[in-house]
Amino acid sequence: MKATVYNISPYERPFFQAQDISGLTLFYKEERLTKDTVSLADGSEAVVIFTNDEASAEVLEALKNVGVKHVATRTMGMDHIDTEKAKELGIKVANVPDYSPYSVAEHSISLMLALNRKLVIANRKIRENDFRLNGLVGFDMHGKTVGILGAGDIGEVSAKILHGFGCKLLIYDIKENDELKEKYGARYVEIDKLCEQSDIISIHAPLTDDTHHLIDHDKINKMKKGVMIINVARGAICKTEALIEGLKSRKIGYLGMDVYEHEQGLFFEDHSSDIIQDDLFVRLTGFKNVLITAHQAFLTHEALKDNIQSTIRNLKAWADGEASENELE
Repeated sequence: MKATVYNISPYERPFFQAQDISGLTLFYKEERLTKDTVSLADGSEAVVIFTNDEASAEVLEALKNVGVKHVATRTMGMDHIDTEKAKELGIKVANVPDYSPYSVAEHSISLMLALNRKLVIANRKIRENDFRLNGLVGFDMHGKTVGILGAGDIGEVSAKILHGFGCKLLIYDIKENDELKEKYGARYVEIDKLCEQSDIISIHAPLTDDTHHLIDHDKINKMKKGVMIINVARGAICKTEALIEGLKSRKIGYLGMDVYEHEQGLFFEDHSSDIIQDDLFVRLTGFKNVLITAHQAFLTHEALKDNIQSTIRNLKAWADGEASENELE
């Protein structure tokens, strides 16, 4: 099977090259998948894409026209793929349903600690030879109430780490985890109660119709003054304008983001010589109590190895004429 790998990054190449790809011919492309780059997949039966690739209805139709029958995304989430259109066209879609949950969970905790203890500001002061401690007061994590939106694999690991800090745990999820309740003292609550009672809110839910803009003006107004919000899931779970208003009013005291609602075309690319045209993003970067990383929470050796091994398994199953175990039904 021939497959075009879009959006390949230098840090991914060694992990692909370490795999047994017998039966596969991979064509690596640095370009993102868009309607303008579909032609790069001409002659391939499959494409391998990433979170900022565009697999809209229009793009999928174009892929179908050049002979593509399979789409393997090296992500858990599939919100960048029009899966209904893929089904209509008979294009098989598979994701990576799990890779090291510790990578994303640990990054969410890193954002919490860095914001709380003002580490970025402290480092900047040191580099300016300012050794005063003014403006660097943090708080004990111990005893704080943390609300976790989504307690799947990543949310579960986050909860266990936070329990180790001595935090009280509230969880909003459609499915309850008995271990988190019985061993870690977590309580499952409705979203409004979680917003009202949490000192810190950490988002680990998938992006669905139900979670799109789940954190909006109304939910933020219900939160404690000075609340910390951490989002390492999907940007569109939070309404960006509501976050900015919450920061301006000081309702939100800290904001950590590894994802951004309008990150496509911005994250994973070098814009160091450009003038950023996204006014909402520029506004966010102007707050000193906001810490943004560019969708790097997954970026550990272990997670990359798991991710690419699973992607290759998806491709090999298709090459053998079988359904992938991760294939969307």
